[in-house]
Amino acid sequence: MTSPDVPVIGVLALQGDVREHLIALAAADAVARPVRRPEELADVDALVIPGGESTTISKLAVLFGLMEPLRERLRAGMPVYGTCAGLIMLADKILDPRSGQETFGGIDMIVRRNAFGRQNESFEAAVDVKGIDGEPVEGVFIRAPWVESVGAEAEVLAEHDGHIVAVRQGNALATSFHPELTGDHRVHGLFVDMVRAGG
Repeated sequence: MTSPDVPVIGVLALQGDVREHLIALAAADAVARPVRRPEELADVDALVIPGGESTTISKLAVLFGLMEPLRERLRAGMPVYGTCAGLIMLADKILDPRSGQETFGGIDMIVRRNAFGRQNESFEAAVDVKGIDGEPVEGVFIRAPWVESVGAEAEVLAEHDGHIVAVRQGNALATSFHPELTGDHRVHGLFVDMVRAGG
């Protein structure tokens, strides 16, 4: 691990936009590296959980021996940021889980999978995110979930069309959308600042 000024942030490299997250984190002045094994998880200060398919991520995390080590790190306060399926993986409860689907947990929220529609109903929208200055963030929503409700400890950072699409609880951040696909690295910058503050 490096100094708190230049945090080492892993990207869970089981599925999803791993390369795009690595690029966005580097642009936000972090050292970024892929994480596939427990020993790689042990070497990072924080973790990004990218989009993909939440049931597949759940199964692969078990297969690669990452499920319990990751849960332990989250319980110990490791900063984490989840996008789209990553948001689902950080939820303490899924409204409509697939059979056998597990999550890492960490945010007191209930989420609905594929809430904004199927792949062909994907869209982009300007989202005002609390804590990010300037113009709204351009959110890319691809088979995106939304947050049905949050507990007392979770803070809603953004809504779209009346639905919660960004949440923070302590060191955990989650968005329904994919900021890594737009070239706007401000959400990743917010996360890197969270990691520095936690360090």
